[in-house]
Amino acid sequence: MGAMTKVRLKWVKNKNLDHVIDYETDLKAACILKDAIKRSPTGFLTAKSVADWQKLLGLTVPVLRFLRRYPTLFHEFPHARYASLPCFKLTDTALMLDSQEEIIHQSHEADTVERLCRVLMMMRTKTVSLRSLHSLKFDLGLPDNYEKTLVMRYPDHFCFVKASNGNPCLKLVKWRDEFAFSALQKRNEDNGVTGEDSSYREFKRGQSTLTFPMTFPRGYGAQKKVKAWMDEFQKLPYISPYDDSSNIDPESDLMEKRAVGVLHELLSLTIHKKTKRNYLRSMRAELDIPHKFTRLFTRYPGIFYLSLKCKTTTVILKEGYRRGKLVNPHPLTRLRDKFYHVMRTGFLYRARGLGMVSKEELLLDRPEDDLEEEGSEEEEIVEGSELEEDSEDE
Repeated sequence: MGAMTKVRLKWVKNKNLDHVIDYETDLKAACILKDAIKRSPTGFLTAKSVADWQKLLGLTVPVLRFLRRYPTLFHEFPHARYASLPCFKLTDTALMLDSQEEIIHQSHEADTVERLCRVLMMMRTKTVSLRSLHSLKFDLGLPDNYEKTLVMRYPDHFCFVKASNGNPCLKLVKWRDEFAFSALQKRNEDNGVTGEDSSYREFKRGQSTLTFPMTFPRGYGAQKKVKAWMDEFQKLPYISPYDDSSNIDPESDLMEKRAVGVLHELLSLTIHKKTKRNYLRSMRAELDIPHKFTRLFTRYPGIFYLSLKCKTTTVILKEGYRRGKLVNPHPLTRLRDKFYHVMRTGFLYRARGLGMVSKEELLLDRPEDDLEEEGSEEEEIVEGSELEEDSEDE
């Protein structure tokens, strides 16, 4: 088979998915601050101690202003010795939500261990630096102190090692065949079981193509060039991200399809079905994906969406969302929705100059009520906003 005919595609804006990035940027920052306050030996943080955290938290406003925005989570009080120094501790509501989060972490520990194993199994040396893992902690739904708790409880799964450059890493102790099964394979098998798809039965008989689910912006899918290209792509053999790829020509279409499969799997393992491009870049060599991997996201807009919201580049797995909502929300994402609802309610009360809202009232409404109304799945082609395929900035 000859090389695939590749079509240069315009970047397409998806308002629903951009909205997800918008609200989750503040949510993630609030969760990190909540964990930092909880870890603090004094049980509070001073405004001075968090003043330099703005970039780390991905915020577009100073940290002090951010903390003051959400009085339902962060209770402000003056320092005992320095009256002009604002301090912040967690409200009763925040502490209650945190204890619910602990319960979820405990009851879903087996799932977290499996996801962490899968991430390590995709790496060339079955190791990942703790720095890279720390960046992915929120996206993978790892508990705050996972190195001291989760990892230590599973010595037959994980161990700490030092890389040749001296960086601390987490390593997989033993390969686990039962986990070497991608989300795409599972999806196709589930469809096969329900009689929806015969391709998986063929795949198991040794015919190695598997279909990636794709949804195109209006007008894209109908273009003959795009359709022909995607048909060619789908017909290429599917190589599991858990299989050895050392014998595949790195310049081939097959290697490109393998790289798409790796990115698809890694995004499937995140609980919000998304992560920042920079986080992926730190693991690029271990994942054996091309240096200029951003072009894979722009080249396959039926599978991925690249959002430029909040002064960063986030990549989203499109099949994980429908009308801006997660299709199969993990219990932790449901709790985070509740957390966001509490944030938003406090923000609105504060903006209206009302008194403190009661804990009962805060948790009364469903968290989804406060999110934007479900819109259409419509995406629009934004003229002049073509993403540079080679742009690997940040």
